[in-house]
Amino acid sequence: MKATINAQAAVRHLKKADPVMAGLIRQVGPLRVPVKQVDDLFGTLVDAITAQQLSVKAAATIYRRFCDLYGDPDQAPDPASVLGTPEASLRAVGLSRAKALAVVDLANKVVTGTLPPLAELTAMDNEQVVQSLIKVRGIGRWTAEMFLLFQLGRADVLPVDDLGVRKGFMLAYQLAEMPSPRALLAHGECWRPHRSAATWYLWQATRLNEIKQPG
Repeated sequence: MKATINAQAAVRHLKKADPVMAGLIRQVGPLRVPVKQVDDLFGTLVDAITAQQLSVKAAATIYRRFCDLYGDPDQAPDPASVLGTPEASLRAVGLSRAKALAVVDLANKVVTGTLPPLAELTAMDNEQVVQSLIKVRGIGRWTAEMFLLFQLGRADVLPVDDLGVRKGFMLAYQLAEMPSPRALLAHGECWRPHRSAATWYLWQATRLNEIKQPG
């Protein structure tokens, strides 16, 4: 089992390591990363694929319709049953062609063992998990990093390509423009091994700025 988020240790480290982050923590308050433990790897990843570039409500509706194809709107199907599903049926529940192909590819990789089972992923380090997941069509590095953060609850994830994180850094550190992924990665070295907590606080910096904007 790899290191998972420890709120008290993370906040203590970030306050000591980075004065600007310390100020942001005082503004935002306690660390509350909403980790949802995985019990069904296939269903979790189908949900992640479905949610890409959609609102939470729209994604949830499509995911339930997908599950309902196999008899239970509240439970993901067995991956093997998805392999025989016509693309038209997957499209009919609201999946784009790209997402339908991604779901079938995911099912195939689960069934064939190309994608390691959850127990093996849990034992891997962060980069090994990312490299395993991005072999699936439709899953990129960002989706894999969100899986690490919100499903596995890993303590040291910094998604440097995430626009919300980069914008939050710009706001918190009072920069004229968003940092490059490379610059963010370099600064984030001082946050190790608690970069997931820093990521969450940077998202909150963006949220605070939106609240301050006149309606």
